[in-house]
Amino acid sequence: MSKKTQPLLIKRYASRRLYNTESSDYVTLDDIAGFIRGGREVQIIDLKSGDDLTRQYLLQIIAEHESRGENVLPVDVLTDLVRSYASQATSVVPQFLAASFEMLRDGQSKAMENLTVVNPMAAMPGFEMMKAQQEAFMKAMTGGLSGSAPASHAEQTASESADELNDIKSQLAELQEKLSKL
Repeated sequence: MSKKTQPLLIKRYASRRLYNTESSDYVTLDDIAGFIRGGREVQIIDLKSGDDLTRQYLLQIIAEHESRGENVLPVDVLTDLVRSYASQATSVVPQFLAASFEMLRDGQSKAMENLTVVNPMAAMPGFEMMKAQQEAFMKAMTGGLSGSAPASHAEQTASESADELNDIKSQLAELQEKLSKL
């Protein structure tokens, strides 16, 4: 049981090879991505310096998937992320992304319940727009389904998702504009 609570430790040797301390073998970035998709937390440590390289390798895995055409992050989102680094001190982007993905993990129904609970972010200008954007994002990511839908609705759901994605993009642009005025 203790193995599941602790992250899988991967050590990076000076040769840049990655060593799985649990199975005592070398692994690739694809192997690490597979561990993560399987629900494991990983921690990648430089053997010589002891530095935590996890963030660096996770970003590399994402970049490789994106370069293979497995696009999850739209160009507009990537552009906004780059912009957020220029104004990191006043940016709410990291907190917004963390909150959005946490809600996605918890599931659509729990996420919608969390949005109605008293939230310290509720006083923030543009919160209602952000809430609507998150609801639309959740609906788009889950296809608007809480259970299973008949196969005949697949095309209609795809069309609705595309419309919702366009709505999300416009809401995000409006939010970005409001944030830039703050």
